[in-house]
Amino acid sequence: MEILVLSSLEKVFYDEKPKAEEISGFSMLKNERHSFQIAFYSEKSEKIKVELSGALASYSKSFLVKTVPVGTACNDDADDYFLRKTSGDYPDYLEPIDGEITAEDGKWQSVWIEISPDGEYAGKSELEVAFSNGGSKKIEIEVIDALLPKQSLVHTNWYHSDCLCNYYGFEALSDEFWETNENFIKTAVQHGINCILTPLFTPPLDTKVGGERRTVQLVKVYKSGGKYRFDFRNLQKWIDMCRRCGVEYIEFSHLFTQWGAKHAPKIIAIDRKGREKKIFGWSTDAKGRKYEEFLRTFAAELIKFIDKNDLRNRCFIHVSDEPSDKHLKTYRKHATLFEEIFPGFATFDALSDFEFYKTGAVKLPVPCESDIEDFVGNVPELWTYYCCGQDKDNLPNRFMAMPSLRNRILGFLLYKYEVKGFLQWGYNFYNLQYSVKAISPYEITDAGGSFPSGDSFMVYPAKDKTPLASLRLKVFYDGFQDMMALQLLESKIGREKTLELIENRQKLKFTSYPKDEKWFLETREKINQMIKEN
Repeated sequence: MEILVLSSLEKVFYDEKPKAEEISGFSMLKNERHSFQIAFYSEKSEKIKVELSGALASYSKSFLVKTVPVGTACNDDADDYFLRKTSGDYPDYLEPIDGEITAEDGKWQSVWIEISPDGEYAGKSELEVAFSNGGSKKIEIEVIDALLPKQSLVHTNWYHSDCLCNYYGFEALSDEFWETNENFIKTAVQHGINCILTPLFTPPLDTKVGGERRTVQLVKVYKSGGKYRFDFRNLQKWIDMCRRCGVEYIEFSHLFTQWGAKHAPKIIAIDRKGREKKIFGWSTDAKGRKYEEFLRTFAAELIKFIDKNDLRNRCFIHVSDEPSDKHLKTYRKHATLFEEIFPGFATFDALSDFEFYKTGAVKLPVPCESDIEDFVGNVPELWTYYCCGQDKDNLPNRFMAMPSLRNRILGFLLYKYEVKGFLQWGYNFYNLQYSVKAISPYEITDAGGSFPSGDSFMVYPAKDKTPLASLRLKVFYDGFQDMMALQLLESKIGREKTLELIENRQKLKFTSYPKDEKWFLETREKINQMIKEN
């Protein structure tokens, strides 16, 4: 076997020997998670074992990097900062190693190793990775006796509980529903997602006009005559689950449809005879009196629930996703209503049109990376997001065909721009576009050719109803750890000197940064050593 030690920034393809330089070691902080890879090539197929030894072995986990089929690698007008632009097998999900793995003849593969001292270990040591068919590598690791600060950035990666129901075949609000969602939310929190999209009613996101997504409504609505009564017990159960998992913020689902706010989300009510009936949806004119009356009644009761759970300063309320100038009149009407029925509450929506923001209709806009410069210094809090369109001008993103540095550099940029919140729409979206059909993410990674592979999900559903992380999720969180390490360094040497360190080659912008993995790794090492010295 041929064996190479690589950083977590490499992607190892079956059909190509990695070109990157081997690494001999690295440093990390003692409450950090750090990953690296052992790439290997075998001339024959055989079962092998991978064994770890050394002081950090008990703090380490190993995974086999598995490939998935990429249909759409990028959009037609994408830039050239991609590893490949062709369809084929790409490395992405991490399968925990429990016993033997298969070395496939004539193919390059990699073992992903993650070290997490959990604040319990500090010092220098060697970690040896040995293969049972011969060959081993030793890596020098220094765990610095310093702790990353608590994550201050609010991070939401839209959570789709209906997709778990579809994939596993269980019903919403069943025992399996609660168990599985808790598993998936725990993994989200472990990777920096501290705000969870919560389905008051079935979220009206990526839904074909006139179509429906599976009902995952948490608030029971009872309708008798023209009056409404609400049962928040399932919402309470969801909030309690989120708190057990470490979630800090709750993002309530949108109360108007996407792309124009013209209609109400699907809302199911129970009548006096116990029958369930859809009372609002695509047939509802969102500007109509009936839906406004419903919202006024609902808002008053939801506020009581929020205050009972001490969530007033830890929740966000949505009007509608990505309104444009042609929707201004409708959106402003709804936003004015929200100011009245949710007084003093934080509302935010994805919005990249600065002229729209200047109208005052959106109090907390979340612009995409490509438009963030218009908002810098002009908003009370700077947030940003990316999605399927950010694959031009070197913008950071996490598509499977992109270099991992393009994923991880986001952390440096979030620090430099002092971003307060980050949003992305697909933690676990396992549907075709507009949710016309459920899919398996192991078989279809581009929503049927609608989005570049990797845009719509970060985790895979395992057989035991737990999530399997993608290497993209791990690298994304590495970027968050970089951001927190910079915040720690700033507390020791000041912001000016910290910025000088990361801008030692060029000024960093969302569209401009060194596309050099060696520079990046060396810069992170300098950050660690300066933390140690100070």
